[in-house]
Amino acid sequence: MKRIFAALLFSLITTTLLNAQRTGAIAGVVRDADTQESLPGAVVQVEGLSVDGAPLAVVTDEEGRYRLADIPAGSYNVRAEMVGYEPLVKFNLVVTSGNDNFVTFELRGAAGNELEEVRVVVSRSVSVATMESPNSVQNLTAEEIRTNPGGNFDISRVVQALPGVGGTGGSVGGFRNDIIIRGGGPNENVYYLDGIEVPVINHFSTQGSAGGPSGILNVSFIEDATLNSSSFHARYDNALSSVLQVRQREGNPDRLQGNVRLSGTELAATLEGPLAKKVTFLASARRSYLQFLFKLIDLPIRPNYWDFQYKVTWKLGPKTTLNAIGLGAIDEFGFGVPRESSPEKEYILRSVPSINQWNYTVGFGLRHLIGDGYLNVALSRNMFENRLDKFADGREGDESFRTLRTRSQEIENKLRAEIVQVRGDWKFTYGLMAQYVKYNNETYNRIRPGIVDSAGNVVQPEIAVNFGTDVDFFRFGLFGQVSRTFFDRLDVSVGLRTDMNTFTETGMNPLRTLSPRAAVGLRLSDRWSLNSSVGLYYKMPIYPVLGYRDAFGRLANVANDYSRALHCVLGAEFRPTATSRVTLEGFYKQYSQYPVSLRDSISLANMGGDFGIIGNEAVSTVGKGRAYGFELFYQQKLTKNLFAVLSYTFFHSQFTGFDTDRYIASAWDNRHLVSAIFGYKFKRNWEIGLKYRFQGGAPFTPFDLEASQRNYATLGTGLLDYGQLNSQRLSAFQQLDIRVDKKWNFKRFTLDLYLDLSNATLAQNPSYPKYTFQRNADNTGWATSDGLPLASDGSNAVPVILDDRSGTLIPTIGFILEF
Repeated sequence: MKRIFAALLFSLITTTLLNAQRTGAIAGVVRDADTQESLPGAVVQVEGLSVDGAPLAVVTDEEGRYRLADIPAGSYNVRAEMVGYEPLVKFNLVVTSGNDNFVTFELRGAAGNELEEVRVVVSRSVSVATMESPNSVQNLTAEEIRTNPGGNFDISRVVQALPGVGGTGGSVGGFRNDIIIRGGGPNENVYYLDGIEVPVINHFSTQGSAGGPSGILNVSFIEDATLNSSSFHARYDNALSSVLQVRQREGNPDRLQGNVRLSGTELAATLEGPLAKKVTFLASARRSYLQFLFKLIDLPIRPNYWDFQYKVTWKLGPKTTLNAIGLGAIDEFGFGVPRESSPEKEYILRSVPSINQWNYTVGFGLRHLIGDGYLNVALSRNMFENRLDKFADGREGDESFRTLRTRSQEIENKLRAEIVQVRGDWKFTYGLMAQYVKYNNETYNRIRPGIVDSAGNVVQPEIAVNFGTDVDFFRFGLFGQVSRTFFDRLDVSVGLRTDMNTFTETGMNPLRTLSPRAAVGLRLSDRWSLNSSVGLYYKMPIYPVLGYRDAFGRLANVANDYSRALHCVLGAEFRPTATSRVTLEGFYKQYSQYPVSLRDSISLANMGGDFGIIGNEAVSTVGKGRAYGFELFYQQKLTKNLFAVLSYTFFHSQFTGFDTDRYIASAWDNRHLVSAIFGYKFKRNWEIGLKYRFQGGAPFTPFDLEASQRNYATLGTGLLDYGQLNSQRLSAFQQLDIRVDKKWNFKRFTLDLYLDLSNATLAQNPSYPKYTFQRNADNTGWATSDGLPLASDGSNAVPVILDDRSGTLIPTIGFILEF
C-alpha cells in the first residue's frame, strides 16, 4: 500500500511539473537618464528569443512602461533602445513563473550625430561610468546580490568582492561585515536608499563606526546598487571613502505577489502589489535564526534580531511621483553556555558586551519633472538607540563588577532639495540640505581599575569615563555640479560643495569645508576610455566625539575640524566585447585633520573593528593619513550561461598620531586584496557559483604584558602596547565559498532550493590575538602560580595569549518560494 501511495504521489508531482506553465514576465519602465522623463516608443527586446521567427520584443506605452509576457523560465539579457539614445542591455535577468521581474531602463542620449553607429556603441552597456563619475564606480544587480556565494543575501558582504573593497579580519567570531575601501575606515562610507541617507545598514552596528554580523536591507527590494569609491557627486556629504547608492524597485502594479526565504540565519517574508490605482507597495519582515547557527557551531554569543522594510510609490500625476520608504531593526545580543568550554570561548564571554539596539529610517522622496529636468525633494528622519552592558568576570547584574554601561541615542531630521537640468549639451545639478540633529549619551566605561596593595597604597589609579550629555544642533550644506560632453568624446564634470553646522567653533564658516571636485573621461574609441578625477571631501566628527564631556562637564571636542581627504585617481577602461570590460586604476588619498585620541595618542583610524562604541573620549583633529595603490578589474556579464568577476588590489594605508611626521600602518593596511566570482547556469534551472577571496594580513598591536596582567581580571581584555602600534601582522586570510541553486517553476509559484558552503576548503584563517588567564582544571575559576586565590593585581595569574585560527565550514540549506 505504501509503495502504491508513493507511486501515485510521484506520478502526481511529475504530472504537475510536466504540465506547469513555465513562463514568466519582465516588466518595468524606460526613462531618460538625465531628465527622468518616460520614453514612449522605446523597444525592449529579450536577446536570443523569438516568436514565429520574429524577435520577442515590445514597445513602451505613453507612460514609458513595457511588459514582456510568456517568457520561458530562465536567465536572459534584455536590451532597450530608442532613436537618439544609446542602447542599454540588462544582463542576467531571471524569469520565473512565481514573480514578475520589474526592471527600469535609463537610456542616455547618443553623442552628437552618431545615430547610425547605435549598434556599435552597444558595447558600452557593460560600462557603469557616468559624466560625473567616470571612474571608481561599480554596479551590482539584485540577481548578483541574491546568488552571491557566501553572501547570505547581504549587500555588505557582497560588495567585498569588488575591487578595492576589503573587510575586517580577526573580528569577534569572524562574522562581521565592515566595509573597508581603499584603506579607509568603515565610518568613512555613506549609504543611500532611493536617495535618502540611511546611517545604519547592519545589525549590531558599532556606534561611531559601522559593520555587524548581518545586513538590514532586504535583497527582494533591491533593483541595483552602485558603489562609488571616489569621484563623488557634490550632492553627497560626509563621504571620505565611498558612497553606496541602493535603488529599490517598485511594487507590482498588476497583481499581488511575494516570496518567503529561509536561510541558515533568517526567515524573511516579502509581499507586494497594488494598493490603489497608481499606488503600489513593497513590505517585508525578517526574523533572525543567527542565534541557532552560532549555537550549532558552539559559539557562546547569541545575536538575535528582527527587521522591517517598506516602500510605497504613488504616481500623483504624469510628472510627479512620491515614494515613502521605511527601514527598521531590533537587535539583542546575549550569550549562551557553550557545550564545550575553551579559552577562546571563555574570552568571548568575558570581553564582549551585551548589546541591545534599535534603529529606524523613514522618509519621503518627491520627484517632479520640469521642462528640462526634474526636482527631487527628500525628507527623512532616522534614530539609533544603543545600549551596552559589561561586567567583570561575567558577573552580570552585580553593579560592583560593572565595567561598561552606555545608553545612547542619535536622532537626525533631514531635508535635501535638488534640481537637475539639461540644457543642450550642459547638465546642471544644484541644491541644498538642512538637518536638525539630537544626540544624548550616558556612559560609564572603566578603562583601567584602581589597584591598592595590602598596605593600602594606590598602585594604579582608576581610569574611567563617566559622563552624561545631551546636545542638539543644525547642519547645512550647499552644492552644485556642472557636466558637459565636448567633441562627442570628452566628458567633463566639475562640482563644488560646502557644509556648515552650529555646534563646532568654526562650523559656520563655509570656506573651511569648501570641497571642489572635477572629473574627465575621454572615449578614445568604442572600446577604450581614459578617465581621471580629483576631489576634496569632508566629514563631520562622529556624534560620540561631538557629545563627549570631560570630568568638569565641558564639551571637550567643540574645537574639532571636519576630517578632510584629497582623492586623485587615474584609470583606463577596455571593453573587448559587448559583455566584458577591463579596468585599471591608480589612486592616492591624502588625509588631514583626522581625529587622534588624547588618551592613547593614536588615530581613530585604528579603532572601530569590533563590537561596541568608539569616540567617547577627547580627541584632537591633528592627524594625517595617506592611502595609495592600484586596482585591476575584469568583468564578464552573462554570455553562453557563464559570468565571471576577477579583481586584484594593491594598496598602502598609513596614519599618524600626534607625531605628524611618523606614518604608521593603519588597522586596514592589508596590502593585497584578491577576489574572483564564477557562475554557470546549466540546463533545467541548475546553477553553480564559486567565490574566492584573499586578503593580506592585517596589522595589529601587541599587548602590554605587565598592564594586561594587572587589569585583565576586571576588564576581561588585555591592554595594548601603543608604543608598538601595528608593528605586527596576522597571516593572510583566504576563503572559498560555493553555492548551488536548483529552481522548479510550477504553474503559479517557483521554488528555489539552494546549498551554500562558506569556507568550503576549511581554510584556517587568523583572528587577532587575545589575552586571557588560564582557567583551573574544572573550569571553576582562575589557575594561579601559587595555588592561592587570584590576587587583585593579577600577579599570581598564569597569562595566556590565544592565537585562534578558525577553519569552520558553514553549510546552509535554504529555499526561496515565490508566489
